[in-house]
Amino acid sequence: MAKFDFTNKEIEEIHKIVGKNVKKYRVLRGLTQLDLSYEMGNKSVSLVSACEPCSNGKHFNIEHLYKISKILDVPIGNFFEIEEEIV
Repeated sequence: MAKFDFTNKEIEEIHKIVGKNVKKYRVLRGLTQLDLSYEMGNKSVSLVSACEPCSNGKHFNIEHLYKISKILDVPIGNFFEIEEEIV
């Protein structure tokens, strides 16, 4: 079995992609960060507000993404989609 070496930069980039996509679908559904936080069972907006931009190393984990996918009615895989930039 091959061993893959992933750089911290690669991992950080996927966390940013996930956060950006969560925000995109949240906004499309008309929810605020606070709305989403409450629906996830949190009492404050701090988790979502830190994880969407991936600030201070904060990022969504698989449990968060599962809950968010159900709340937003979006397949969990959509959070990992990389949008092609038009040059």
